[in-house]
Amino acid sequence: MSSDQNLKKVVVLGTGGTIAGTAQKASDNVGYTAAQVGVAALLNAIPGLPEVLGDHALHSEQVSQIDSKDMRFDIWRDLVHRVAHHLQQSDVVGVVITHGTDTLEETAYFLHAALPPALLDSKPVVLTCAMRPASAQNPDGPQNLMDSVAVALTAGAHGVVVVCAATVHSALEVQKSQTYRLDAFTSGDAGPLGYVEEGRLRLLKNWPLAPINTVPTAIEKITNASAWPHVEIVMSYAGCTGGVVDALLQQQLLGMPLAGLVVAATGNGTIHQELESALRRAVNAGVKVVRSTRCAYGQVLASGHSEFEYFAGLSPVKTRIALMLELMQ
Repeated sequence: MSSDQNLKKVVVLGTGGTIAGTAQKASDNVGYTAAQVGVAALLNAIPGLPEVLGDHALHSEQVSQIDSKDMRFDIWRDLVHRVAHHLQQSDVVGVVITHGTDTLEETAYFLHAALPPALLDSKPVVLTCAMRPASAQNPDGPQNLMDSVAVALTAGAHGVVVVCAATVHSALEVQKSQTYRLDAFTSGDAGPLGYVEEGRLRLLKNWPLAPINTVPTAIEKITNASAWPHVEIVMSYAGCTGGVVDALLQQQLLGMPLAGLVVAATGNGTIHQELESALRRAVNAGVKVVRSTRCAYGQVLASGHSEFEYFAGLSPVKTRIALMLELMQ
């Protein structure tokens, strides 16, 4: 879909997900197949969208068509390039991305960490989704899309954000917290950025800023990487052993290099002593080990009880992305 080239425009990039899913019955909200409807068709099926756009044009592009549980690095590479390309255009005011809910928080953080700060601090990138397929009797995708366009058109909007169920979250804090409810995401104890009410954003906090420590050549590194660093997540829990770590190190000996490990630790980054011993063996084998917490709220705070560093405030899956990007340098 494209419109008058003389108008300022919003670009919508489709990647698939439940928002593009279909089921055999309109009453079936869980037994659907994701990523069946193209993004242009999704937009054309929203009668209220022209009113939200006002005097702005709309352009859509299909970047991928997958169930987001199957998100891949090559799609991330394509997506970050397309987002950067469109943000650089003077007639584009913002980019909206349709995405599945399962890995939305990972894609949002990846874009937050990889896109050039100069672009993120001037224009918004809005990810949105649905918990019900497009074929549902009462799908939530159309309203989420309209709300996302409204956010993208908000004066002063910038940074990577997520819009779901009229709630706006920062890419840094957003996390899926529900398996079924339409309001499926939380920002933890940081709280949401704001709410969309009748097509208008009520902003509660400042827009997110791009990370100040990001490497300016991040996109080039991602493009030129022959393979992404192999980073796995392990969890600490009662009765934990170092067996998983040792198995990964055995793969290392078999020519499958392990570059990093993220520990989803208990509490304030604490690790079972058996797992801790295995992690030290990993460090001795040249593997970078960092901590996160399996707790849904709060973040790891500095303490002297562990030699393993941490990325403050990041969940295990986002810590993995941060570590992969760091290891690319």
